[in-house]
Amino acid sequence: MLEELRNNNKLIIGTKQSLRAVKENTAQTVFVAKDAEKHVVRPIEEYAKENEIQIVYAESMKKLGKACGISIGAAAAVILK
Repeated sequence: MLEELRNNNKLIIGTKQSLRAVKENTAQTVFVAKDAEKHVVRPIEEYAKENEIQIVYAESMKKLGKACGISIGAAAAVILK
């Protein structure tokens, strides 16, 4: 699943932008790093579950960041509809 991220032009990276996309129901798939701080990603997970948006868990923030094509870790990312 993470392979979809690298060259996706409808990609949003970061918790604030991801949360906004999920709240506005413009998210197709949500990616969350398993090692991200729970208080940071919990709202994203809750909104995604409420709106029946698929959640994919990445092994780590480092791997999620790399999959997104950035050199730092990422707690969350979203592919837009």
